[in-house]
Amino acid sequence: MIMPVNTLQTNLLNKAVNNKRLPDGKTEANNVKTSIFYINDFHGKSINMERTIAASNVFDRFEKNSNVDKLKLSSGDIQLGEPLNSNKVMVEAQNIMGIMASAMGNHEYDMPEHIKELIPQMGYKMLACNINIKPDNPFYNKVQKSYIQEVNGHKYGIIGITPIDLFSRIKYGKIFKELKVDGLNNTIKDVQQEVDNLKKQGVNKIILLSHVGFGYDQKIAQATDGIDIILGGHSHNLVLDAKAGVNLFNSKSGEPVIITQAGRDGRYFGVLNVEFNPDGVLTKVQNNVTSTRGFKRNAPARYVFEQILGKPQVVGYIKSAPPPLKNDSIDPSGHANFLCDCLKEELGADISLFGAATIRGFFESGVLDTRWLEDISPFKNKLVLADYSEKEIVDALKVASKSLTNTNYKPGIMHVSGLKYKISKDGDLVSASYIDKNGKEFPIDVNHPREDKFYKTALTDYYAQGHDGFSMLKKYDKADKLFDFDICQCVQDYFKKHPEPVDIKDDGRIQIID
Repeated sequence: MIMPVNTLQTNLLNKAVNNKRLPDGKTEANNVKTSIFYINDFHGKSINMERTIAASNVFDRFEKNSNVDKLKLSSGDIQLGEPLNSNKVMVEAQNIMGIMASAMGNHEYDMPEHIKELIPQMGYKMLACNINIKPDNPFYNKVQKSYIQEVNGHKYGIIGITPIDLFSRIKYGKIFKELKVDGLNNTIKDVQQEVDNLKKQGVNKIILLSHVGFGYDQKIAQATDGIDIILGGHSHNLVLDAKAGVNLFNSKSGEPVIITQAGRDGRYFGVLNVEFNPDGVLTKVQNNVTSTRGFKRNAPARYVFEQILGKPQVVGYIKSAPPPLKNDSIDPSGHANFLCDCLKEELGADISLFGAATIRGFFESGVLDTRWLEDISPFKNKLVLADYSEKEIVDALKVASKSLTNTNYKPGIMHVSGLKYKISKDGDLVSASYIDKNGKEFPIDVNHPREDKFYKTALTDYYAQGHDGFSMLKKYDKADKLFDFDICQCVQDYFKKHPEPVDIKDDGRIQIID
C-alpha cells in the first residue's frame, strides 16, 4: 500500500532537530508534510512503466490527508538507446504520470540525432548543475541547474546532477565532446552553489535529483549543507527504509539528509514520506520501496504506447523458462544462454559474447511477442563480427569475472555461447574451454592464453567499442562485418528457422565455484 507520512523518527533526526530552535511563534503544527513518488533507471522498460503508471494513479488517489504536499520526481536513465519511438514512449509515460523534473542520466544522451525532436515533448524539467553545455549542443538552454517547485504555497528547491563518469557510459561520446562534466569535488561545489542560490530565494526544503551513484550520494550528503533529500540513480541500488550511516546522514551543519534509490529497470518505484519543521529541517522520514509487479499494466497507457510502437507481433513460443535472476549482474542465466546461442547461430560465429549489463529482462513460458522480447534487451545495440585472440577473450572474461567483488557488481559477468568457464567467488577466472560446433570441448589455459589463436566472435557494437572497461574488445574499426540489427532480430530469425517451442534453461556453461 502507498502510505502518506508516518511517524518514524530516528535518533539522527531527533538529534538534529533538537539542536534547532523553532522560530518564534512556530510550533510543530506548522510542520510541512511531503510525499514524493520517485523513479529512476527504467532503461526504456515500457511494460514495467505501464505498471508504474498504475501505481502512480493509486498515489494520486490517496487523499487520507489533504495537507500533504505531493511531488513526482525522476533521477534519470528513464530513456534508453537510440530508437526514437522507444524514447518517445518513456517521455510520454513521464508526462502521463506528471513527473515534475528529472536528472540527466547517461541514457538521456543516447540519441544525439533525434534529441532535438524529443526535447519539446518533455513536460518536465531536465536538470544538471555539474555540466557545461555550449551553444551548439541540442541541450543548450534545455537543461537547467535547478528550479523552484511550489506545492500548496510551499517552495521546494529541486537540483539535478549528471553522471561524473558520463563519457565512459555513452556510445557517442565524441558527439558530445563540447560538453564538460565536473568531477566529484567540483560537483559538490556546484551543488552547494545551487543550494545557496535557492536559500537566497527563501527556499529551505531542498531535493537533489542525482545520477552519480549511491557511493557518491553518501559523500555529497555529508560534504554539503542545505540538502534535505537525495533521490539517486545510476548505481542501481535498491535502498530500503531509513538507516543511520547507510542512507541517513548529517550534513556539514548537522542537519539530517535522507538518500534513497529504487533499483533498476522499473522493477520498483518509491514513495518517500517526510515532514519538515518551519526551518526546513527533516523531523520524520518513511521510505517505501514497492515492486511494480504488484500492479497490473495500465490499459490506457498500453494503448498509447502501442500507438507509438505499433502492435506487438508473435515471435515464437516458450515451453518453459527459469524464474528471474536474483542478481542480474553476476548470476549465470539460462535466459542469457538462449540469447547468446541465437546470436552465435545467426551471425555464423565461433563464439558469442553478451554482457550482463545489456540484458534487462527474462523469458516467460507462453507466447513470446516482439514487445516482451525487446523488453528483455532494449538497448538496440547493433551487432559486430570480429576476430579476437584467445588472450583477448580470456582478458575480457577476467574483467567480467571481477564483477563478483566489484562495487555494485559492475560491469557484470560476460554471457557466452561456444565457451564454458568457471569463476571463483573471489572473482577470479579459474578455467575456460572452447566448445566447437560439434560440441567438442577444447581447454584454454587461462594463465597463458594464446595470442596466435583467433575466434570469429559475435558481440554488440557497445562492447566492440571497448566500453565498460573492456578495452581489449575495442575492434569496431577492424571488424569483419557490421550488422544493421540487434540481438532481438537474431531471436526472431531463430524462431523462423526453428518454430518449435523452446525450453530456456541454464546448462552450466558458466559456473561460480568456491
